[in-house]
Amino acid sequence: MTATLAPRNAPLPRRIAQPTLKSHLAFTLLGGAALLALYTLLRIALLVYNRELIGDTPSATFIEAFYNGLRFDVRLVVYALTPLLLALLSVRAMAARGLLRWWLTAFASFTLLLGITELDFYREFHQRLNGLVFQYFEEDLATVGSMLWNGFPVGRYLLAWAIATWLLATLFKGLDRISRPVIPALHEESPPQPAYAAPTWYWRSGLFLLCALLAVVAARGHLRQGPPLRWGDAYTTNSMFANQLGLNGSLTLLSAAEASMSSQRSNSWQSTMPDEQALDIVRQLLLTPHDRLVDADNAAIRRDFTPPADRTLPIRNVVVILMESFAGHFVGALGGTGDITPHFDALAREGLLFDRFFSNGTHTHQGMFATMACFPNLPAFEYLMRTPEGAHKFSGLPQLLSARGYDNLYVYNGNFQWDNQSGFFSNQGMTRFIGREDFVDPVYMDPTWGVSDQDMFDRAAAELDKLPADKPFYALLQTLSNHTPYALPKVLPIERVTDRGIFGEHLTAMRYADWALGEFFAKARKSAYYKHTLFVVVGDHGFGSDQQLTEMDLFRFNVPLLLLAPGIQDRFGSRNHHVGTQVDVVPTIMGRLGGTVRHQCWGRDLLNLPEGDLGIGVIKPSGGDQTVALVTPERILIEPKGFEPRLYSYQLGADPKAERIPLDLAPELKAKLEAFLQMATRSLLDNTAGVEAAMGHKP
Repeated sequence: MTATLAPRNAPLPRRIAQPTLKSHLAFTLLGGAALLALYTLLRIALLVYNRELIGDTPSATFIEAFYNGLRFDVRLVVYALTPLLLALLSVRAMAARGLLRWWLTAFASFTLLLGITELDFYREFHQRLNGLVFQYFEEDLATVGSMLWNGFPVGRYLLAWAIATWLLATLFKGLDRISRPVIPALHEESPPQPAYAAPTWYWRSGLFLLCALLAVVAARGHLRQGPPLRWGDAYTTNSMFANQLGLNGSLTLLSAAEASMSSQRSNSWQSTMPDEQALDIVRQLLLTPHDRLVDADNAAIRRDFTPPADRTLPIRNVVVILMESFAGHFVGALGGTGDITPHFDALAREGLLFDRFFSNGTHTHQGMFATMACFPNLPAFEYLMRTPEGAHKFSGLPQLLSARGYDNLYVYNGNFQWDNQSGFFSNQGMTRFIGREDFVDPVYMDPTWGVSDQDMFDRAAAELDKLPADKPFYALLQTLSNHTPYALPKVLPIERVTDRGIFGEHLTAMRYADWALGEFFAKARKSAYYKHTLFVVVGDHGFGSDQQLTEMDLFRFNVPLLLLAPGIQDRFGSRNHHVGTQVDVVPTIMGRLGGTVRHQCWGRDLLNLPEGDLGIGVIKPSGGDQTVALVTPERILIEPKGFEPRLYSYQLGADPKAERIPLDLAPELKAKLEAFLQMATRSLLDNTAGVEAAMGHKP
């Protein structure tokens, strides 16, 4: 049969072309651009829909938010384009354009649905999509469905979503068409065309590797060293709305899903008793005669605390100094030898030293949120500041003092992106950060972490002097030099420790940090604010020694807590033997400032404990290990996962020791430990751990 050729002047019909690398890359890039445009439109819609939250925020702030959002959007687009990049490895896969169009349409449609849902979700909760979505799914679905149907224009949303999905399918079909090479039909006079040669495997493999590398860089969100882009990287402005706008709701929901559904979630503390029983134990454990429980139906220990007037101090400012790895075992004032901390020891003779004090965890991360947010280190939430739950509002020092009109300052040697510090503390209410990038011509720059402790303290002293004299302030100063790899200035102002074996380098760094602390106080004493300020010096965690004190290793938890303020020794003495942990720091500070304060700290004012109450603390090491412990002045109950608890008597100081004793000597400790963990975990998951009830929370 003879083929019929088209008339000479008739339009030439198009023929389907075989896939080429160029056409496939063109389709991939066009698809990615379409997704970026979609997510930008969704961000604009979220801004317009919640425009009442803009207030007097300048437009430049929202431009910055959109830039931050673009970085998160690019990560989501990389996820969407992954199948298309993998298709580079197979000619057949590149030719399956229909399937690839379906995938892009489905991905765009699903994320569009999340974006539509988020319009009212943000209006209700002032947060991007998070774990609350899954919490609602765990409730009665009929009730939830009724609430959604009757409370929101669900029908119109679904209709808009359906129409938009059809438009997206049409869009991706059009992008497919314009990205394909076309081959016109041939006239009989046309010269023969060369046969199509499919791209060779090595070209496809090489291009795939290049694209994969670019995709990884794009998904990380930056080219610098350190962790990839995290939610805290969107917290770059003074507007919480703009910061939230800079996130991507699909990604925040994905993070919440990973936290809620991963194997780590099964490692969270499981209930061991009825909630009513646990709640009763916790309230007996933490409430004092100076507390009045409020909102008892919604929150475990939210209370109004009114310290006795004769237990307050004539102060108005607060400076918290979090000392890296400041292990109590090596502090001279606590019985340590070797003259490692002479400056701290001198300060201890002027202030009030707590000699049975412990960190809540064994990582700086835990020390930060326990000390400043007064929330404990819990199983499965050891890195709380990095998880979706870390975006909750706690009742820590930033909230309590911001409510009283305090200025704030956070000075740190390193980068605030580490441990998501900027994101976490911005969300808690801190606004002024001075970190590694803000130091000019430092004495020493550690290539791993940041500037030296003397640089940090010098800058802190200068910045504190600049604060307005007519307004109270609180500050957090955090050291870093006493951290591996212990990179210190070549010319040290102290003698190196050379007689402690493998601990020599670490103890040299600790001695240097102690020297820098002393220099700071020498400057602070000359300042006008000094006589009106409470200084709180506390270690973020300890570190081990050649002797291990129980399998929990108390040396890794025992740290000093020192309070310095005018008249403190006259009123409280020079030593306190009560047991405390970092969650007790905020209540103890508020007890010195005086006045009624509403909080929900998982600790107490250590200087206003009931008579006969010598304190108690719950501690846990960092990492996924579910081993937990409860510490009293003379005993420690250690409860590893899957094993019977173990009870020890212990002694700190110059002659530390521990001895295992029968568990039946303290049967009530196990119930206190488990009740504390159970209710703290429940409060965190229910987002009821703050000063006020969480928006939309239903007990």
